[in-house]
Amino acid sequence: MTDQQMLLGDEAIAQGALDAGISGIYAYPGTPSTEITEYVRASPMARERRVHCEWSVNEKTAMESALGMSYAGKRAIVCMKHVGLNVAADPFMNAAITGVNGGFIIAVADDPSMHSSQNEQDSRFFGKFAWIPVMEPSNQQEAYEMAYHAFDLSEKYSVPVLLRITTRLAHSRSGISRLPVKPMKELTLPETPTQFILLPHMARGKYERLLTNQPSFENESEMSIYNSLVDGNDHSMGIIACGLAYNYLVENYQDNRVPFPVLKICHYPLPSGLLNKLISNVDEIFILEEGYPIVEELVKGLQACGKPVHGRLDGSLPRAGELNPDHVARALMPGTSEVFRVPEIVVNRPPSLCDGCSHADVFKALNEAMKSYGGGRVFSDIGCYTLGAFPPYESINTCVDMGASVTMAKGAADAGLKPVVCVIGDSTFTHSGMTGLLDAVTENTPMTIIISDNSATAMTGGQPSAATGRLYDICIGIGADRNHVRTLRPHRKDHASTVSIMKEEIQHEGLSVIIAQRECIQTASRRKKSARQQT
Repeated sequence: MTDQQMLLGDEAIAQGALDAGISGIYAYPGTPSTEITEYVRASPMARERRVHCEWSVNEKTAMESALGMSYAGKRAIVCMKHVGLNVAADPFMNAAITGVNGGFIIAVADDPSMHSSQNEQDSRFFGKFAWIPVMEPSNQQEAYEMAYHAFDLSEKYSVPVLLRITTRLAHSRSGISRLPVKPMKELTLPETPTQFILLPHMARGKYERLLTNQPSFENESEMSIYNSLVDGNDHSMGIIACGLAYNYLVENYQDNRVPFPVLKICHYPLPSGLLNKLISNVDEIFILEEGYPIVEELVKGLQACGKPVHGRLDGSLPRAGELNPDHVARALMPGTSEVFRVPEIVVNRPPSLCDGCSHADVFKALNEAMKSYGGGRVFSDIGCYTLGAFPPYESINTCVDMGASVTMAKGAADAGLKPVVCVIGDSTFTHSGMTGLLDAVTENTPMTIIISDNSATAMTGGQPSAATGRLYDICIGIGADRNHVRTLRPHRKDHASTVSIMKEEIQHEGLSVIIAQRECIQTASRRKKSARQQT
């Protein structure tokens, strides 16, 4: 084992958690967080230590499983992207009140500029919402160290700790120095038998304890090595730089020497002492933060501030999207030439389905089957197949959140739209589509659900799908009429029969399910290549 490694930000978190002695990592694949779990799954150290590292069916089950491991006294980390935290919000919020037993980290990767997401969302708000400590690294070394040390903070106060990163840090690589590997914790049940019972009269006391701990959390932030106030010669302005945005600031100055006082914040809640010290010594405040203007709003709300505050809210920085060094330079040094620019030779290329993709054959058949009904009747979901919205297919009309294809189709059918079809992937179906199917089964809603089953969580790299080989039994088990649960093979050679089955089920006066089953072309290629290498 070496003391230094070149790691992605995601991988640094994974290695930090391993070195801190985790017993389990739980996650559902979601860019830009996927590589945290992928790294652990590929780690010889994790295998040697028998770290649990199987994928969960969704973020809520992942959060609850990790909390269960914490209940047993072991250290656990749960990983997801920002919208995944929406799915896991119920156990997330309540875990702050139950507290934890073994150390518990929630690693969330936000995606400003929506490189592979439906929205921009800042998970620091969730941390504030739940009243728990939040850590936001500015580089890969800090990502490693925070994952390593946050378990101690979690156990010190028996509280979950949110570790928040963004896409650029998650997917960029840098050298990290490792710390001594810690032993894994022994099984230890909670000292208080009722700690994890949130009956109202018990929950009230636990919530009071969480609130009582807030001054301690702030003191931890005040003393944190990841928060620092560095003075400057020019006090006309003070700069607050949060997390990764600190790098965008210092990259604009020779030898990283910023002429203004700089308060670097990577550990929350806000360190009020450091913050007030900065405010009292400068004429105005400039705030750099990746994501929402959460710190900017808090500083503006301070009665003691009374000084101009600049950032995303006043237009000094873009309101949406990622920051970069150019944004900072233009705001602090007007007239600075642009350097963070995409070369003209680089041309945008829209994403497309892979050659031979089974989803493409599903859409070609669906377009033919629906041709006589007109447009606006096909609801869809999140996965590779969302590209069916683009030419040459233009087959789908919605994509809102995981599982929404089934329930939105049901609502449209309830409104009287006829026929109604939805397209959902196999992994998305088990993630959050099954409950929608149960609603439709309960009312025998006149709609057709097409599960485009490529036997993988393909969009995030081909992770295994919990649905593989089980979809028919799941649908029957939920209560769908077995006479209208049809399985077919989407392939150009079988196009005519696929169209025929789709037409039959679309015309059915009730609920029908079509399972279009053919392995992802990429995972099939990798599987065959691996088989050849082994022979």
